[in-house]
Amino acid sequence: MLQLLSPHFVFDCLALVLAIGAGFASMRWKLKSPMTKTAATVGAGYFVALSLGSMTGSFVLGSANLYLSGVSSVGRSIVGALLGATLTVELYKIQRGTRGSTGYMYVIPFCILVIVGRLGCFFSGLEDHTYGTPTTLPWGVDFGDGMQRHPVQLYESLSMLMLLLFVVLMLKVRSQLIIHYGYYMCVGFYGGQRFLWEFLKPYAAVLGNLNLFHIVCLLLIIYSVIMSLRVRNGYRTT
Repeated sequence: MLQLLSPHFVFDCLALVLAIGAGFASMRWKLKSPMTKTAATVGAGYFVALSLGSMTGSFVLGSANLYLSGVSSVGRSIVGALLGATLTVELYKIQRGTRGSTGYMYVIPFCILVIVGRLGCFFSGLEDHTYGTPTTLPWGVDFGDGMQRHPVQLYESLSMLMLLLFVVLMLKVRSQLIIHYGYYMCVGFYGGQRFLWEFLKPYAAVLGNLNLFHIVCLLLIIYSVIMSLRVRNGYRTT
């Protein structure tokens, strides 16, 4: 019962509810027509690929990072889920022959999942293993070990809040930009800001001073650039 009332569980549930609600609201507002066209091209297997990829990436990369950092525990990772979902969906689209971006519908829900979900990480303290390195900055937080640490969870929430506001504004004034480029912009932005915050986390390095998530973020940034260039050159569904 106490586990069900933990900050992480509560905020994860809240994030899911708000993300679903925001997804429906954005569909009714600006995305109903393109989503109807996209749904006709992807088939039911798309959502199976998305779900399997996100769950596998989340647990495999989350647990691997903890293991490399000397923590024997099952972990979950947002960046791992993003990489896994992106990979399996792109493979599915290649197999099916689907062109263009299909992820624009998930940009706003994803932003909200991160914004709210990271609050759960923040309030979970040390047991969540998402805290930052020690700092002397005035906004450092003691998560229970007597040390002032970077609240990197809040850094990530604020970063994604800025992206969310930008996406909402672009949907209002130039919705086609989000439909064609939105998912790739989201992946690139998330990977970029997360790459920076990883330097403020006490995870084990695997390549120079880069940890496992640094490498994952670089892959996401590369993917974002390549796919954005493809869209500019005519890789579109609408």
